[in-house]
Amino acid sequence: MAKPPFRPTPSALACGILQDGERVLFLKQKDHQGNERTGLPFVMLFGSQDPVKKMTEFFLEQTGIDGHVQEVRYQARYNAGSRKGKKVIPVLAFRVDAKAAQARPSSEFSGFCWLTLDDAKSKKLFRTSEWILQMTG
Repeated sequence: MAKPPFRPTPSALACGILQDGERVLFLKQKDHQGNERTGLPFVMLFGSQDPVKKMTEFFLEQTGIDGHVQEVRYQARYNAGSRKGKKVIPVLAFRVDAKAAQARPSSEFSGFCWLTLDDAKSKKLFRTSEWILQMTG
């Protein structure tokens, strides 16, 4: 049996939180079964990559919004491995500001929506956004 290819474990998961009042910008994407999932713009960080620089780059790429990445708003934990082989890494959820918040998601996404974080908990989330379920308040 062939050995699976080596996949380096990310050092962290960075997410971008662009708010409009109480609502936050979420992206939508169809999964392999055709179900729509909702999640925050994100990027996996490896090694000593600059999280602000990578989040700025990926936020623009994923949302079409030229955002300015600010301070870390939330910290959490994410299992970057499997259920059997857990590899827990930190989540850094950055506050993002933008002059114009007209989203134009990249083609990998099926759309976007504005939800409160509490409302997002009732949606089917991207695996990278499931840490929101652990938030209280």
